[in-house]
Amino acid sequence: MVPKKQVKDLAIFGAEPAFREPLHVGKPGIIGRERFLERLDDIFERRWYTNDGPYLRDFEGAIAAKLGVVHCVAVSNATLGLTLLAGALELSGEVIIPSFTFAATPHALQWQKITPVFCDVDPKTHNLDPEKISKLITPRTSAILAVHLWGRSCNIEALQEIARRHKLGLFFDAAHAFACTHKSVYIGGFGAGEVFSFHATKLIHSFEGGVITTKDNELAEKLRSMRNFGFNGSDGVAYAGMNAKMTEISAAMGLTSLEYMDELIASNYENYCTYRKYLTGVSGLQLIEYDDQEKNNYQFIVIEFNDQLAGEHQKRLDRQSIASIPWFYSK
Repeated sequence: MVPKKQVKDLAIFGAEPAFREPLHVGKPGIIGRERFLERLDDIFERRWYTNDGPYLRDFEGAIAAKLGVVHCVAVSNATLGLTLLAGALELSGEVIIPSFTFAATPHALQWQKITPVFCDVDPKTHNLDPEKISKLITPRTSAILAVHLWGRSCNIEALQEIARRHKLGLFFDAAHAFACTHKSVYIGGFGAGEVFSFHATKLIHSFEGGVITTKDNELAEKLRSMRNFGFNGSDGVAYAGMNAKMTEISAAMGLTSLEYMDELIASNYENYCTYRKYLTGVSGLQLIEYDDQEKNNYQFIVIEFNDQLAGEHQKRLDRQSIASIPWFYSK
């Protein structure tokens, strides 16, 4: 990369792009390849590719220990994790969710024939605004599904109080929030359950995958059955289930990725500090900052632009072969 020192050096004015090949947002890194291949060879030797194999059990145990929760139920992806959790909680009618979230959050509810009701978010935190929830509660409301956006925790205590007062369920989409804390406690044990994503672009990944964490023994048992067609024992079906099992190969990648977590977070934090150093105080934009008193995975470097600058800056980055995306954007 050749540094750009003057405006005329920018590619949008005809100069050479900063990068020959496009830099993609969230491109997966390559870590622990040899260790993963060792595990892959072992999987082939065992010929145990799925159905609660040893790597899946080890992965679930490692995640539960890291987050300090009783149960971790691995699934093939976080969208199915949310779908299963909503079904296992026997929710119906309407569930209140933030208006600023990924499409999978409402879609998971719709697969369970539940109507998502969109609630405004706090413009400072980007998370569900507790003060806006009460006016959306109706006799059909069965739960609140909050999202820990960018790994920054929701106002959990306020949500718990609303859920208690109105006798609603409460669970969390924690797709962004692995290894993040709320008041020094790891996210994972709040509400009835929390769902993490281990998609290939996440901090910890299993190629594709996710987990549901909970402290509820009965709920965990039900989820394990529902992810495996609802089977209860060798010949009985206890629940309406689906095939949402995580494979052994995915679990092996998850274990390998988990072993490098501290190194990955340190690299993310260094990148975040660099952005903070150079962007703080720049007119027309604001870097989303993280609370230094809490742990975060620093995976997401998010910048707010004013309406006039957003499109222009994206064009300039594109011409430099630097990919950027507007999050959760729709016309």
